[in-house]
Amino acid sequence: MIPKLVFATNNVHKLEEVRQILAGRYEVLSLNDIDCHEELPETHETLEENSLEKARYVKEHYGYDCFADDTGLEVDALKGKPGVYSARYATISEGAWKATGESHDAEANMQKLLLMLSDTPQEQRTAQFKTVVSLIQGDQTMQFVGRVKGMIAIERHGDEGFGYDPIFFPYNEDPDECQPTTLLPTTFAEMSGEEKNSISHRGRAMRRLERKLKS
Repeated sequence: MIPKLVFATNNVHKLEEVRQILAGRYEVLSLNDIDCHEELPETHETLEENSLEKARYVKEHYGYDCFADDTGLEVDALKGKPGVYSARYATISEGAWKATGESHDAEANMQKLLLMLSDTPQEQRTAQFKTVVSLIQGDQTMQFVGRVKGMIAIERHGDEGFGYDPIFFPYNEDPDECQPTTLLPTTFAEMSGEEKNSISHRGRAMRRLERKLKS
């Protein structure tokens, strides 16, 4: 039997991506699979702290080795926003810069971002996705980071993926290994799951986790 790891999420899209990456090496369980139905805490201002907080919650309350991720879209023209609030961007009060609700409405988030960038020319719509994965295995705690740089589209393209995928054109190269130079002509939402995983922020973070698990 292959070992089990809990991925601290019930997001079916994230689960599908990660299960593809770890297929054959680990059985990836969701929060539903371990009867965890409460909202996991995300009380911090950084991706690193939030992902670790979620992983610790599962380990302390359910006893499973687990990993959790937190992902943000950082747009240069918006000084790094929406960042840690990417999943709740549509609920953000811009003056106070804090979430005013718990809604995770991907379409509303995209529409708000496009509105905020409506006067920004294409060449200045640079951005990056960043994922931080926190792994707690036994008494060890580790973090893995994956990033992908790209450009925010003027309008949506494609029907695959989730979140901001329809408005994000990625560069092919890993910015943690070399300077990105090849902007792909398709958004994440125009790619297959395998194509997206090969270059995505979450895919890169998970492959770093996978290399650690293999060692």
